[in-house]
Amino acid sequence: MNVFLTGSTGFLGGELLVELSKRKEIDKIYCFLRAFSEDEANIKLENIFRIHHDYYDEKKIIPILGNLFDEHLTDLLIKNNTITDTDVIIHSAANTSFSKIYDDMVERANMGGLEKILLWAKQLPHLQTFLYIGTATICGKDIKNRLIFEDESPNLKASHLVKYTYTKMHGELIIHRHLTEDKILIARPSIIMGDSRKVVPRSPVILWAAATINQLRLIPADANSMLDMIPVNYAADAIVSLLFANRNHKVYHISSGKAASTTPAKVCSTMEAYFTDLPPFRFKSKLLLNQIKLWAKGKLQPESELYKYPEYLDYWHHVFEDPSAIRILLAGLDPYLGFMELGQVFDNTRLLTDVPSIKQSLPADVYISNCLTFIEKIDLLEGALNP
Repeated sequence: MNVFLTGSTGFLGGELLVELSKRKEIDKIYCFLRAFSEDEANIKLENIFRIHHDYYDEKKIIPILGNLFDEHLTDLLIKNNTITDTDVIIHSAANTSFSKIYDDMVERANMGGLEKILLWAKQLPHLQTFLYIGTATICGKDIKNRLIFEDESPNLKASHLVKYTYTKMHGELIIHRHLTEDKILIARPSIIMGDSRKVVPRSPVILWAAATINQLRLIPADANSMLDMIPVNYAADAIVSLLFANRNHKVYHISSGKAASTTPAKVCSTMEAYFTDLPPFRFKSKLLLNQIKLWAKGKLQPESELYKYPEYLDYWHHVFEDPSAIRILLAGLDPYLGFMELGQVFDNTRLLTDVPSIKQSLPADVYISNCLTFIEKIDLLEGALNP
């Protein structure tokens, strides 16, 4: 089997690449990535393996240079005779930014780029499976505080917190317009945060939000809202195992489900036990968010509720020195707080039934203990400015 993998140097894509490389059933992995030369591409790929000291087989892992924004991408792929023997495409590449300033770029990458890949895929003589890495959060922001099933999405009436989930929803629809049902497999991970192993995560994605919440300590969010989060190693293992499983469905949630969902309070309790020199966590209504922003601007009215927590205001002055830093952090954190408030949990019965080797994931409040030394080192402002 020969696999064409996009997003091979990304957070989840890097883990998928390493997992795929361990499979004896796979002969070649064509890694689609951006680079100026094959030498640079090889260095990038080798670095993915070096992080956790995994074996890098340069004969098995073959870089394919390209860019989802390239208007001529489909033609370039069709003309590349090296990859005509592709049997499986795993489309993991995506722009995951939640920032509105990147909305156009997110749409061009996640919808336009996907369509270019699909137009090439249709020409392949031996294509067996197109595995699309979507997201469970395509269900939108209207469904709250309950268990959500695969068949509820995609729903064109759904409204979205961020452009990213909108584009991933439309991505599924685009795939169905181009490929027959027998070739489609869709994996929808829930929120992927950190790594459950005692290793350095390949990326601070989502952990940045945890680190920011840990630093702020006064949190404008519901402490007991349900959170469905999984570690990246669990997501990669489940997706690769799903590829080789006897499947009864076309769409699968890769999620914690009811059994391993958590809450902001539980996650913060784990962090609080480690970062003992910081103020205790306190959760308040999300309405307090605007007051914090106004305080950071020096425009908060004297009668405002936020002044009831002077110990946190003094703490912020001490930690951040310049209150404008809090405004930058809150701008990046805002969509994460929005997702936290939804209380969405994604049913994982299909996955656990059809892939017996995959067991229930650990709750995030348990495995995050392995990420705390990494959280401690995250540059919060850099993460907010470069989402």
